[in-house]
This record gives sequence, structure tokens and C-alpha cells, in this order.
Amino acid sequence: MSRPFAVFDIDGTIIRWQLYHAICDEMAKVGIIDEQAFKKVLKQRMSWKTRDHDQAFINYERQLIEVFNEALTKTGVQNFHQIVQQVFDRYKDQVYTYTRDLIKDLKSRGYMLFAISGSPDIIVKEMVNYYGFDDFMATSFEVDGDKFKGYQYLVIGHKHQALDKLVQKHGLSYKDSYGIGDSEGDIEMLAKTENPIAFNPSRAFYEEARKRHWQIVVERKNMIYKLMPNNEEYKLDE
Repeated sequence: MSRPFAVFDIDGTIIRWQLYHAICDEMAKVGIIDEQAFKKVLKQRMSWKTRDHDQAFINYERQLIEVFNEALTKTGVQNFHQIVQQVFDRYKDQVYTYTRDLIKDLKSRGYMLFAISGSPDIIVKEMVNYYGFDDFMATSFEVDGDKFKGYQYLVIGHKHQALDKLVQKHGLSYKDSYGIGDSEGDIEMLAKTENPIAFNPSRAFYEEARKRHWQIVVERKNMIYKLMPNNEEYKLDE
């Protein structure tokens, strides 16, 4: 009989920030990302933080990835590893209480733990090892010597397919499975699990979670609010 499993997104679900974004910040800090290019990123980030419009985060992330991709081909693999290590050391413990405790609880109940993330596999590997996950899938890059050539595997937009691969790889089923994520990009992945949890969801994700009658969890400061589906309404779980 196979073990049950739980799959977690990382950025904004376990970690309180976005690893991809933190890596870009560090690359700009050491001069790998051009100053003018990074100013465009910061402008879009501010637009998102001030909630200028519904697409602000999507525009910001699109700008960030464009700048990151261009800068990545200009840095060596070894140098990138050093940057990733600095980001990991800084952010590894900056996590949400709810998901940190859920990881511990599921592990104690014999669950296999998977992480699927759009962030670079180099830092995701560090995170999953640190928190005792069993396996992961993340964005990987083709390497030639000490140079990056481009994407080898892109997780963004394909998380549900990545989950299928992990389930098949380990000979598991979806029975009693959990899925935890915070954005629209996690919807198809969570929909494959029996116990999907929308964590600190965006407006669009919240609306979709309500339509599907999924559990919704919000962590704010030192409080955790669990909203449980109850017919067509939601009730606060005490």
C-alpha cells in the first residue's frame, strides 16, 4: 500500500517572500543585473505593492523574469550558486507558521512531502532538504561548462503535469492527498488532490477556491483563520 502525499508550493506558501525575486535582488546588488533594467523591475514591483490594478503582479513578474533570463546568461554557474546560497541563508527560516506546522504534522502522519516551484531548482533543492521533503520539481537550466544556456525544464504553467510525474515516479495514488498553494498558478495542481488548501489567496484564486468549495486559510500577523466550506457558504473554523 502506497503512502499518502502532500504537495506544497514554496514562494508565498512556505516562504514569506518569493525566492525568484530575492535572487534577482541579489543579482542586482552585485551588479549582474543592469541598473537601468532593475529600475524597471522596481517600478513594476511598486505598482504591484500599491495595487495599481488587478494585473500589477502579473506585469511585475513578467518584467522580473525577462530581466532575470537576460542576466542569467551573463553570469557563471559557480557565481550563481554563491548568490543562491546567500538568499537561502537569509530566507530559509522566514516562513509562515501555518505551513511550517502543517509540514511537521503531515510528516508525523507518514505523508510523503513534495514541493513544486517555479523558482530555480538550485535553491528549491536547498529548501526541500532543509525541511525534510521527499522530492521536488522546479525550474531547471541547461548548463555548458560554467555558463547557463537557457531553460531545461520550466515549471511555471505546468505544475499539475509536474505533480503527475512525481506521483508516477514514486508509485503513489491521489487518495488522501493534500495540496497547498497561494496563487492562480497552483489551481490545476491543487485540483488534482483530495484536500486542496488555498493559502493567503489572491482575489482571483480566492474566487476560484470558493467556486470549488476548497478550504481557505489566511495567516495574518500571529493569527491563522481557517475558512471551511459549508454548503454554499463558508464558516470560520474555531
